[in-house]
Amino acid sequence: MAFNGKFEIESEKNYEEFMKRLGLPSDVIEKGRNFKIITEVQQDGQDFTWSQHYSGGHIMTNKFTIGKECEMQTMGGKKFKATVRMEGGKVVADFPNYHQTSEIVGDKLVEISTIGGVTYERVSKRLA
Repeated sequence: MAFNGKFEIESEKNYEEFMKRLGLPSDVIEKGRNFKIITEVQQDGQDFTWSQHYSGGHIMTNKFTIGKECEMQTMGGKKFKATVRMEGGKVVADFPNYHQTSEIVGDKLVEISTIGGVTYERVSKRLA
């Protein structure tokens, strides 16, 4: 499947402004700026396991099936219900405060998150 693999963050745009809009304090934003994030995606048809491995050993995992409501967790640890969709090859999810799309472009994972007119883009290169 197209999304299967491990990806390491390569570049970000509008990180600080986006995190401020989410309401994160400056010290947390600064600490997060230096995190090395590895995203691991396992896709089996419409079923996904999407994990993010952060510096220091913290791992956040969301499991979902395209088109079915599931419980997910934000970066801050808040749980919420969402229905993840597939639109034109993009995985689309509405988090409590922002909208996110993820797609594979070439050999990269491109994640776009939008909140109140601010768009954060994270591009990760495929490791495996």
